[in-house]
Amino acid sequence: MEDYKYASAAESDHFEYLDDLRVSGVTNMFAATPFLQAKFDLAVCEAGEILGKWMKTFEARGCPGAKE
Repeated sequence: MEDYKYASAAESDHFEYLDDLRVSGVTNMFAATPFLQAKFDLAVCEAGEILGKWMKTFEARGCPGAKE
């Protein structure tokens, strides 16, 4: 995670929340958009974009369970 450069403090907060959500097992991450919307008061489009970026950067951020 230390090599990945977050675009903003908000992105860091969003990604940390998504990482925690993933570990919790509460939802399949493909269905995480409504969780982001509720937590950060986001529009569906914005939450979807954030989730997509989180998925695309998952491996680069060195998250647990990411392909080596």
